[in-house]
Amino acid sequence: MAPADVDAEADVEANADADADVAIAGVRAGAEVVRSLYGRRLTRFDKGAGDFATAADVEAEKAILEVLRAARPGDAVLGEEGGQQGAGPAEAVRQWLVDPLCGTLNYAVGNLLVAVNVALRDGAAAVADPFGGEVYFTDGRTAHVRQDVAGDTLLVPTSATRLVDVNLDPPFPSAPGFRAVELLAHPGFAEHFRPRVVSTTLALAWVAAGKRAAYVTDGGDLSGSVHFAAGIALCRAAGCVVTGIDGAPVGDGAPVGEGGHGLVAAADEETHGLLMSMIRGGFRGG
Repeated sequence: MAPADVDAEADVEANADADADVAIAGVRAGAEVVRSLYGRRLTRFDKGAGDFATAADVEAEKAILEVLRAARPGDAVLGEEGGQQGAGPAEAVRQWLVDPLCGTLNYAVGNLLVAVNVALRDGAAAVADPFGGEVYFTDGRTAHVRQDVAGDTLLVPTSATRLVDVNLDPPFPSAPGFRAVELLAHPGFAEHFRPRVVSTTLALAWVAAGKRAAYVTDGGDLSGSVHFAAGIALCRAAGCVVTGIDGAPVGDGAPVGEGGHGLVAAADEETHGLLMSMIRGGFRGG
């Protein structure tokens, strides 16, 4: 490799590391707000169809935006609560996707299973577990978990737990062709897996970390979703198998809206293949 190429590659790696640091700082700022407001009576903002945000969602997003604006003032930001911030995606080369509190309903009823997600589209990403004291992150090449005491540990997916998280929240755009609840009722599912319903994309980070064998959800192309982008980035960097429920690539260079529908993120090819067989109706067990 020519010296100029070595220097260019080093610059790319340095920029990716710096972006990962920004993502980590962002989710930590959001997680601090989520922890500080936990247990309080919070104002709710109705979004319709049974969905809502709380003051914690709004304040956590503000804290994350402060970090992103200070570190990357020229980048666009798409936040779940505030929408597009700064330059539009057409004008900005880079766009950050922010989900300040994934698992709002969990949080509102006192359940601690929530996540704070920040992702640079096609780049670095981080997911904070505000109450577990862990930050999962990737520079786009490898994925790690950062713990206050243990430091950084490489994420290594495994299907050993046999636990599969299935998102049962509406809407269900692929019905009647695919219904998540029918996957759980499939006779082959119980032979190979055990269901879990966490109701937060923290479950995607757990797939990357080997705490879950897989995660399945219905939906459209989720690669540009503020909810899923960070978890997808983690899973890919960790070496998981990631497709739509239709088997098509999720994002992977395809224009937003033209990738696979929904999401199947699995620790390995065997787990992914079993789940896809059940989803397609061809699985017979054994």
